Amino acid sequence: MFAAHQLHGARRIFCGETEKLTSISLWWFFSCHTGSEVVLQPYEQKGAPNNQASKNHKKERASCQPVLDHFDQQYSQELGELWESARSVLLDPHSWQYGVMLNRFTAVTEITQILQSQGFSRFLLRTDVSTLLSDGPSPVSNSKYQARKDSLLSPPSISTCSPDDSHPRPSLQCYIHPYALRFPSQAHRPGHLKQYYLLNAASLLPVLALQVRDGEKVLDLCSAPGGKALAIMQCATPALLCCNEPDPHRRDWLAKTLESYLPHSLNSRVIVSAQDGRHFGHSEALTYDKVLVDAPCSNDRSWLYSCSSQQGEQRLRGRAKLPVLQAQLLRSALSAVRPGGVVVYSTCTLSSSENYAVVETVLNDCPETEPEDLWEEIAIPLSKYFVFSAAHLGHGQTPYKPSLQPQNSTVSSYHHRLGILVVPQPGMTWGPMFLSRIRRKK
Repeated sequence: MFAAHQLHGARRIFCGETEKLTSISLWWFFSCHTGSEVVLQPYEQKGAPNNQASKNHKKERASCQPVLDHFDQQYSQELGELWESARSVLLDPHSWQYGVMLNRFTAVTEITQILQSQGFSRFLLRTDVSTLLSDGPSPVSNSKYQARKDSLLSPPSISTCSPDDSHPRPSLQCYIHPYALRFPSQAHRPGHLKQYYLLNAASLLPVLALQVRDGEKVLDLCSAPGGKALAIMQCATPALLCCNEPDPHRRDWLAKTLESYLPHSLNSRVIVSAQDGRHFGHSEALTYDKVLVDAPCSNDRSWLYSCSSQQGEQRLRGRAKLPVLQAQLLRSALSAVRPGGVVVYSTCTLSSSENYAVVETVLNDCPETEPEDLWEEIAIPLSKYFVFSAAHLGHGQTPYKPSLQPQNSTVSSYHHRLGILVVPQPGMTWGPMFLSRIRRKK
């Protein structure tokens, strides 16, 4: 059985017997989360005269040439004409946009006013996503597209289920700016909750796709540093949210994040686990209603700015090992979810081999599962904010040209069901972010 310990005086951590495997270090080395959810440098609005911004430009590190060369070769084939514009965004960090997710467990009225005064606007997501997205696989017809779009962009609704009235009702509030204007971060203060979390707004999409409802048991299999776990807690009040992270350093980071944003009254609902994610499904089979696998991946944003060419080449040599680990994590998640439950798989890389190929491999191995179409549910309604691409046909073949119109062919429908990809583009620099939703059949 598991032993319970206190971590940072606020979160429980469940430590099982896990073997020390090379994948743990691989998990740490290739983790995608830092680049997708943590702002590393301050950036100013485009075109704004600012001496400090000029100094930041001078201090900026150059891109890693071996990584860029590899990306040019791979992504020009996989993304076609989209790669040239995505490349320009990735090579210009001063163009990157960031979102500000408010914390419903603190007072945010003053922060909201400041954001609005600086030109930030509400990223309109319906709070009760479980009423927006169906509980079963039911492809949406073309005639229902506009109705679903209107629903997704409607004002927040009050949750119909509230297991604990002592907590504020679920309300996912994220503000974004049309330019790369960075809102200042807040320092960690023991005993005080932070009011907001800075993130790449595309990282909210896997949480949306998860459709978490009040009272459900949820597993965040690769949780550190905790941004998506926080987003889950903004969307709903689950009966249990298990945040799993095997690496001790990242687990400390995760625990500190949770401590900074969640009240102590949620300690019994939000726990931190230290299991090897590849074996989680065996130890807790058929336990959870929803599972998020935000898998370790080759983070395109951070890899382009590797400390040295040597580090970049080292990362590229190990890149081929990632799909095996990612598939193991996804299979484990599908074992952990109950019949009828769903698993969302996500990464923050453009790489088809780590995205669509992983999903397709696992689907072929798991006949009790089926993918669900996120194109009409998420991609089309949110095309105002993000540039989406559907599944690619593979290396050396004609790239799939994205379209925001519903597709009728069986092939296109299958590609949509494998997953959707947010591709950074000028003016909409969010991503990369891939997401796929898979349901375990009853």
